[in-house]
Amino acid sequence: MTVIERVTPSASRLLAPNPSPMTLDGTNTWILRDPSQDSCVVVDPGPLDDGHLDRIVAAGPVALIVLTHSHLDHSEAAPRLAELTGAPIVARPDLEPGRQQAVAGVEWLTILTPGHSSDSVCLLLESDRALLTGDTILGRGTTVVAHPDGRLADYLDSLHRLRDLADTEVDTLLPGHGPVLENPLPVLDFYLAHRRERLHQVRAAVAAGAATAKDVVRRVYADVDPALWHAAELSVQAQLNYLATHP
Repeated sequence: MTVIERVTPSASRLLAPNPSPMTLDGTNTWILRDPSQDSCVVVDPGPLDDGHLDRIVAAGPVALIVLTHSHLDHSEAAPRLAELTGAPIVARPDLEPGRQQAVAGVEWLTILTPGHSSDSVCLLLESDRALLTGDTILGRGTTVVAHPDGRLADYLDSLHRLRDLADTEVDTLLPGHGPVLENPLPVLDFYLAHRRERLHQVRAAVAAGAATAKDVVRRVYADVDPALWHAAELSVQAQLNYLATHP
């Protein structure tokens, strides 16, 4: 049975049982509470799985359910968890940029980070110097810019915003999938360099005759597991759209 792991003074992780090439080890459900409080905030309750929900409920009482974005591997269980606990659900557009009033003794700063999806947000736990990143930054590998909802221009802006934040206010990244990341600056630099490299590869593939996103994937992602090629097509289409306006 997956156990709840304390990661920072305010944040604990519960791994959902939904591993896959896209979700890595599974979805990280984050349970936030001040050590002096009984109630908690649940961030990204994950897939609709009875065992996972039972463990979340047992960690309660749950005062609030927060979604970093609406993709089902993060949000599917939210309505059922709300039924079980009576806790309200908040997500974009409820989460406006700025400071959230303390719930369960935890206060956070909402940062809008569209790109992976149009509704993606990150949550800064200022007292812990930790950032919950959803799918904007993963604990391993890189994320998909999920065309058509995701847009690369937005994603690059979000990465630059997070890099500036990490330079002064963040020591730990708490991702939606994969391991916790210390030393966030090299991670953000890698993500930005990776996007620059991919754009260069896509430009070269188009110049060599690739006419569609699928053609580009065959050339650029030849060393990637074909099980990930559909997701790669989404990112490539987002890159082609970006290059149409940013040659």
